[in-house]
Amino acid sequence: MILLLLSAAGFWAGMQNALAGGGSFITFPALLFAGLDPRAANITSTIALFPGQVAICWSGRRAAGGVPGLTLAALITISLAGGAAGALLLLATPAAFFARLVPWLVLFATLVFAFGQPIRRRLPADAHLSPRILAAIQSAIAVYGGYFGGGIGFLMLAALTLAGQAIRMAATTKNLLATVMNSSAFIVFCFSGDVRWPGALAMALGSVAGGFTGGWLLLRAPEKLLRGAIILIGTSLTLWLFLR
Repeated sequence: MILLLLSAAGFWAGMQNALAGGGSFITFPALLFAGLDPRAANITSTIALFPGQVAICWSGRRAAGGVPGLTLAALITISLAGGAAGALLLLATPAAFFARLVPWLVLFATLVFAFGQPIRRRLPADAHLSPRILAAIQSAIAVYGGYFGGGIGFLMLAALTLAGQAIRMAATTKNLLATVMNSSAFIVFCFSGDVRWPGALAMALGSVAGGFTGGWLLLRAPEKLLRGAIILIGTSLTLWLFLR
């Protein structure tokens, strides 16, 4: 019964990751409910969601891209290095400090995403984050993603849209970059001894199905509906994180 619940949580998380991010906020508490300690739940969640992220990345790979002055290849390199650094940091230190920051990070990212487009419309057409600032922000997100990971989708959506990407391209690009940074963490965590493999495998199967479902919706949903859904998810996650 527990494995079925974990699989359902994986499906929900995989679909949510494709649309906006925040899937770990579904899998992490589900694994805590299944009896895992917080550190093992965090590591197992990363392992479980990775196959779904690969599915998401594959389904929307053609729509991803970089920004002027910062290519997609450069963003991938930054994400790979930062994800590895964050994963190694997690194995060496407790995650309590970063966990306390998560609600504020998600709140900030949701607000930036929600109001970033209206603000940009009032600015000159060429006003956006510079490539250097985007590279610095993506580096920080990648380290945080390897360390804890909660809310990285919202943070990348906020940064990429402020750098000038359209919402659909930003969503598919953040899916690719999330997969890349988590691939580093996935490899590190596989050898950590902290993964609870039965739960991880059950959740991974659900996350793959949810990833393909969410990827299909991402490429076909109207942009206004997509933006509204992302803001709603971000607001809900923020409230849950502050109230839990």
